[in-house]
Formats: sequence, structure tokens, C-alpha cells
Amino acid sequence: MITLMVNGAPRELAPRSTVAGLLRSLGIDPRLVVVEHNRAILRDRETYSMHALRDGDSIEIVHFVGGG
Repeated sequence: MITLMVNGAPRELAPRSTVAGLLRSLGIDPRLVVVEHNRAILRDRETYSMHALRDGDSIEIVHFVGGG
């Protein structure tokens, strides 16, 4: 297992996990969030399935909120 910090809380995932897999495990639609990986915003959602996660990585997931 690898341990990540996801929005400030530790979370364990299987080795060779990806950003897409993390979002799936959390039940999050990637079209509705912005993901920051180790302080860098991931701009291309199409690469989430290839973007590997490693032990000790930091992930911030920001949800879009509508309103007016």
C-alpha cells in the first residue's frame, strides 16, 4: 500500500494507483473537480488515468460549487 495525503487526510491506496483511480474510489466525477498533485494543478483530465501516484504524494481535490 501507498499512503497519500488527500485534502489533508491520510489515505491508503494500492501501488500503481492513478489520479483517475483515486477519484473513482472516492466516487468523484472528474469533470466536477480540479486536482492538484504535489502543488501542481493537473490541467488535462484526459491524463488522469496515466498520472501515477506515489507514496507520500499530496493531493488536493477542489469541487466546483454553483450558485448565484
